[in-house]
Amino acid sequence: MTGQQDAVGTAVAQAFRDEWGSVVATLIRVTGDWDLAEECAQDAFALAVRTWPRDGVPDRPGAWLTTAARNRAVDRLRRAAVGAEKLREAASLAVPDEPVTVHSGVSGVDGAGGVSGVEDDRLRLIFTCCHPSLAFEAQVALALRTLVGLSTAEIARAFLVSESTMSQRLVRVKRKIRAAGIPYRVPPAHLLPERTAAVLGVLYLLFNEGYSASEGDDLQRPNLAVEAIRLARLLCTLLPDEPEAAGLLALLLLQHARRSTRNGPDGELIPLDEQDRSRWDTAAITEGTTLLEGALRQRSPGPYQVQAAIAACHATAARAEDTDWRQIAGLYLELHRFRPGPVVELNRAVAVGMAAGPEAGLALADRLTEDLAGYHLLPATRADFLRRLGRDEEAQVAYTEALALARTGAERSYLRRRLSEISSPEVSVSAPSVRREGKPARTPEGQP
Repeated sequence: MTGQQDAVGTAVAQAFRDEWGSVVATLIRVTGDWDLAEECAQDAFALAVRTWPRDGVPDRPGAWLTTAARNRAVDRLRRAAVGAEKLREAASLAVPDEPVTVHSGVSGVDGAGGVSGVEDDRLRLIFTCCHPSLAFEAQVALALRTLVGLSTAEIARAFLVSESTMSQRLVRVKRKIRAAGIPYRVPPAHLLPERTAAVLGVLYLLFNEGYSASEGDDLQRPNLAVEAIRLARLLCTLLPDEPEAAGLLALLLLQHARRSTRNGPDGELIPLDEQDRSRWDTAAITEGTTLLEGALRQRSPGPYQVQAAIAACHATAARAEDTDWRQIAGLYLELHRFRPGPVVELNRAVAVGMAAGPEAGLALADRLTEDLAGYHLLPATRADFLRRLGRDEEAQVAYTEALALARTGAERSYLRRRLSEISSPEVSVSAPSVRREGKPARTPEGQP
């Protein structure tokens, strides 16, 4: 029985990752109520937990969940007596007899009858969340919450703010949507560009959560990364003349090309310089570099193109020692012009440390102590510099601090290994997992 329960639990978790966004999107489109949609989706998943062990996992979990959530919404609307028309809309919501097809085309009509060009349901949801009357961070946070059901804590770490702060922001943005009557629909095609920057930000952070998970035993959440790449492809088709869309897709492909080499057989984290480059995805690297070259030819640079150029420096180096760290350090200076912030500076410190020596990198990292307090990659980076300088006692302290802050099992295992390599026998290499705020917008390039 335990095995069956485990299998059902796995199926529910998989369905949550794969179907949450589409279920919520459908309910929002019909009811126009963000909170109601999320609550009914949660009820549907709770019902799945209770009934799937008894009835079995349905052939099409997404259709089952949509039906269950729809029925719950109908019940709620009926009890609230919100109006016969909206009730009829909810009751008439059809669940297709065949599995939902992922659209690759770009034709579509928005809720107002104008041609939007966005046919894919999940991409429509992102564009809908990214309404220009909302603050940029609110647009991105709302899309991440609604798109894949990322927790408030996960979104907070993506923005390097506290969970309570992000929770308040989400409450405020939903309240504004209701008060201003912001419609749940995609704008016509000629208005899409005003939402493009936020959409790019959503896909970037969606991939980043898949590339470097906020917490848990695993370093990666590959399904999220694959979904971000799929949506980025659709966006490039929708906006073929937008160089930053091409730059983002290039970045995601170049980073994802290393996915199979970033963890060992037991899930342990493998640093960039120790990865087996013969196992990198050469087709993805070729596609990514081709996209980047095409974007750069448009001579309209932006942060995603710069980050893709950094990723290309790594992806095209045949050996770790062939990496052009001096060029990477220069690219981080350029990135800082577009996206000033301490995480970019930490990445630059890594590159400078590799190009000019650990002492130079350490000096830059030490300047970030206040800005990146509680962020585990700062002490981890400092520890690496100190180890390379032969300052083992200081490195032990820094590794121990990083270990206490790290959130994933793979990262903690890696840090313990590094610490054990320089620790004397009487020094403990274990540390408690302390929950603190902070998650990078990018993993420092000296890290996996």
